[in-house]
Amino acid sequence: MAKKKSAGGTPATTVLTAAGVAFTVQEYEHDPRSESYGEEAAAAIGVDPARVFKTLLADVDGRLTVAVVPVSGQLDLKALAKAAGGRRAVMADPQAAERATGYVVGGISPLGQKRAHPTVVDDSALDWPTVCVSAGRRGLEVELAPTDLVRLTRAVTAPIRRA
Repeated sequence: MAKKKSAGGTPATTVLTAAGVAFTVQEYEHDPRSESYGEEAAAAIGVDPARVFKTLLADVDGRLTVAVVPVSGQLDLKALAKAAGGRRAVMADPQAAERATGYVVGGISPLGQKRAHPTVVDDSALDWPTVCVSAGRRGLEVELAPTDLVRLTRAVTAPIRRA
């Protein structure tokens, strides 16, 4: 997989470039009327939705935690809490997620966030040679090896999705 930079770049692509990680940027025209950013991305770039991962933020016992799950499923909050070593998880307020990450909802990348947060990547990511995650804005995905995603986000992997 060749490195490819998007004009202007994002904090996510900057992190990948600095780390020397092989990645590909996939850009598409985002439709603001789309009800699911992840499903839209999968269809636009022609990738199986199980290989495209969305980045969600949850509050686990008072601490913001990043969850990375396939767009073909949903986040299991109980499983996330357990994987993060907590007791209870609830979805974070969208504005709090934007402030904490520096990205807008629908374009939150697990990479290059303003502050590091505990991160859990669904273990299904490891079933693929590459996965796609937001590159830091709506209409921009980055494809990379799941092991690089886990390493760069210092994530743990666990089954945190519901089909």
